[in-house]
Amino acid sequence: MTYQETLDWMFSQLPMYQKEGKAAFKAKLDNIQALSKHLGHPETRFKSIHVAGTNGKGSTSHMLASILQEAGYKVGLYTSPHLKDFRERIRINGTEISEADVIRFVDVNKSFFETQELSFFEMTVGMAFDYFAAQQVDISIIEVGLGGRLDSTNIITPEVSVITNIGLDHTDMLGETLQEIAYEKGGIIKKGVPVVISEYHEETFPVFKEIAAAQQSQILLAGDTERSYTTDLLGDYQEKNIRGVVAAIRLLQGFIIEEKHIESGLGNVVKNTGLLGRWQVLGHFPLVIADTAHNREGLLLVLKQLKRLSYKNLHIVLGVVRDKKLSDILPLFPHKAQYYFCQPKISRALSAAELRTEANEFFLKGDAYASVNEAYKKALKNASKQDLVYIGGSNFVVAEIL
Repeated sequence: MTYQETLDWMFSQLPMYQKEGKAAFKAKLDNIQALSKHLGHPETRFKSIHVAGTNGKGSTSHMLASILQEAGYKVGLYTSPHLKDFRERIRINGTEISEADVIRFVDVNKSFFETQELSFFEMTVGMAFDYFAAQQVDISIIEVGLGGRLDSTNIITPEVSVITNIGLDHTDMLGETLQEIAYEKGGIIKKGVPVVISEYHEETFPVFKEIAAAQQSQILLAGDTERSYTTDLLGDYQEKNIRGVVAAIRLLQGFIIEEKHIESGLGNVVKNTGLLGRWQVLGHFPLVIADTAHNREGLLLVLKQLKRLSYKNLHIVLGVVRDKKLSDILPLFPHKAQYYFCQPKISRALSAAELRTEANEFFLKGDAYASVNEAYKKALKNASKQDLVYIGGSNFVVAEIL
């Protein structure tokens, strides 16, 4: 198969959370354990840091990878979802896995995938672990896909675990309360492995404390760092992530990481790792900003950041997925803006017309457009040079613009 045919097979043959949502979520580790055995347990052949959380886990993972790269190590980075190309999920020192390696892995293991009925995510995790082991990385940063306890990445025993924060997202799969979700995320805490909690929350910290005690794991709440660091990832909300990252680096044993590596690593995240879609400036005059924040906690931070900017008029290109609880997120958006409601090209997307109807209930006014690009073009056409165009609501909306 060609690279595109390989991706088409992976996307269509088996459930993919990115497209299908809950139907693709497998709440057990049997399949990934079977795949690991089939591949010769690659996850035991490299060191790792495991990162979970509702928001900030992607940025945190990229920051950690960047710092370790600056310190001279060969660093694997596994993240999800991808925005432009599937290969963004699996990188070593910022370089994506090759198309040939993707094709080869699927070709060699295709019959096993079919017999075992593996999900898209399980296959992808297996591919990443197999690749990192084969390439003999010094360490890999592994971002949890969904939850933690039953996530396919949770077969690793890392050097350090990091939990960024907890919010009410994916409640249909992870639980209705913050404590229930914290329990799922806390499932990445392994026996004797230290865990960093990037952000204190009175409802969730006791849950982590209890799990850590049961696992005899050191638990560290990331406080204010002894100095302030800057990062090339824009947005003041990155400060919380930085605290967790620096705390995790300090806990990491067996690696020589100096202050200058932390400094340069945080300052060169985009260059070192190729991170996309976090407060990404796509243009000036008008200023165009895209951000993948898509749940209440993430949007609160991003929209707060938006208020700090000066502009004449605000244009918001907005699209969401069907399983999003709109009553949680729509009240956060400003009334004084022109909205361009759109529907990303995935089966999970909420129709633009339905989003507009729901948004009108919260006094958000605008028109519905047939596609993300049509909405974006209209926003650019309507915006003056002094205006601001914000694109968001979903990874998939940002992906189509990029």
